[in-house]
Amino acid sequence: MRRILLSLTVMSALATFGQGALAADPTPPTVYYWHNWTDHNGISHMTRCPFHNYVLKTMSKPAGPQWQDRLKEGQAQVISTVQPPHWDGSWHPDPKVQWIVPLKGTWYVTSMDGTRVEMGPGDVSLGEDQMSRKDSKGHFGHFAGNVGDDAVTLMVIQTDEQPTVDQPCRFK
Repeated sequence: MRRILLSLTVMSALATFGQGALAADPTPPTVYYWHNWTDHNGISHMTRCPFHNYVLKTMSKPAGPQWQDRLKEGQAQVISTVQPPHWDGSWHPDPKVQWIVPLKGTWYVTSMDGTRVEMGPGDVSLGEDQMSRKDSKGHFGHFAGNVGDDAVTLMVIQTDEQPTVDQPCRFK
């Protein structure tokens, strides 16, 4: 069994805050993720949430300290996916609670409440809309697709977390 520590240090490199700031400034950084969550009526929403609980420490000596926000420890599956140009995700829920990190290109997610968020390299999304229910139009989960004419490369980290309801920004 492989154990993967989901550490913000991987994502923080994508968030591009300066390396020099770590050594010079003891103030934890502000980094955000998009949370695709479901309310008690089964409607999905997109909310911009901050990561919290940063600790400045080394991950492996003798490497220097870096800001870390350890969100979860446990089983996970890491998937690299390339969505072809003009990929159409249709309406669907996330298959598991999963972190999605765009590596190349831009994609979008539209939640059932109508919120559309475009994400590219440096953005992070937590997909957790498994508890959504079909609305009067037959929509459930979210609608996703690519922006522009290029393929989109994503890193997807599926976890063994149980989906929550009515908990936007679940990592508080």
